[in-house]
Amino acid sequence: MQKEINMRFFTPIFAVTTVLSASVAHAAAPIEATLYRNPQCGCCDEYAKHLEANGFEVTLKDTTDLSQIKKMAGVPEQLAGCHTMSVENYVVEGLVPLDTLNRLLEEKPEIRGISLPGMPTGVPGMPGPKSGPLNIYVISNDAPEVYATE
Repeated sequence: MQKEINMRFFTPIFAVTTVLSASVAHAAAPIEATLYRNPQCGCCDEYAKHLEANGFEVTLKDTTDLSQIKKMAGVPEQLAGCHTMSVENYVVEGLVPLDTLNRLLEEKPEIRGISLPGMPTGVPGMPGPKSGPLNIYVISNDAPEVYATE
């Protein structure tokens, strides 16, 4: 039931994304993404610029109620990042590195989405050195499971 609610929330976005975007295999056209963020979040702007430099077309949506967006998208509190993004049929939470994001879009697993919790340094959007390997988690109703480590 939770997955149905989440998908209804993002259905209009996914419909537009599906119609307008190409798959990763057809990289000539940009991949459409919508990023929900706090209006004062500079790291979200930098993350969007990074994605756009790598074949995405990102629409920024400012909100002062990001926690409600996360809740509607089915993002568990322990997996919360600085923003919530929809791309193709997925929720992408936080500053997920490009390699993992592209892997998600290529493999197309049957999951709700992925998350890099918090705001770790050394990833796109957050300056500074990377403190070590970062775990990117599957977003689901089950206990967090690692999707990738970068």
